Amino acid sequence: MYKFNIFNRFKAYIGVKLKPFGKGGFIKTIVKNGKLLDVGCGNNSPSVIKQKRPDINYTGIDIDVYSQESGYEKYADRLIFTNPDNFHLEIEKFTNEFDSIICSHNLEHCFNYNAVLLAMLGALKSNGKIYLAFPCEKSVTFPKRKNSLNFYDDVTHINLINYDDIIAKLAQNNVIIDFAVRQYKPLILAVIGFLFEPIGRIFNMQAPWQATWALYGFETIIIGHKV
Repeated sequence: MYKFNIFNRFKAYIGVKLKPFGKGGFIKTIVKNGKLLDVGCGNNSPSVIKQKRPDINYTGIDIDVYSQESGYEKYADRLIFTNPDNFHLEIEKFTNEFDSIICSHNLEHCFNYNAVLLAMLGALKSNGKIYLAFPCEKSVTFPKRKNSLNFYDDVTHINLINYDDIIAKLAQNNVIIDFAVRQYKPLILAVIGFLFEPIGRIFNMQAPWQATWALYGFETIIIGHKV
């Protein structure tokens, strides 16, 4: 089971402070007792989210049990596992159901990311909020690094997502953009990444709190709400 001990709580707290428009910051904004769809729910996402916000009604969807520790399933109100071809079809079963949707580093893995995006927007309630994060287009030029700094570090990346295309599709589907940036570089994290970078290059490591990502601006982040 994911151990949300004092160290993990401190790390999560600092992470939100240093990266206010990251996933952790978005989780804080979800309405009380809100219904959340977590699209691509690996890496202990059910336990991390529910231990931060136990009031949330949590639905997670993925194609497999990816990097989950034992007992993760008890944190989810609903878990859906499907194959890559049917991924968007499972999301399409929901209509105007969720107060918030998180899709953090998932679109770049999808067989049909446009269909997944449209399905998520259909599942979002009016006034519901959506959080999207994916590798920026420039990441194809970044140095290779463990845990992905260059887009091609992860062999399961199949879509280099176009920022302007996503913004346009959101606008076409009645989503107002609240925050959007092609390369998210929160200042303090970027400085930490810069100071850590000589060690990171030598030992093929990432700085804590995804500070290496902040230094290079690895993430595109888009947050919006549906009207």
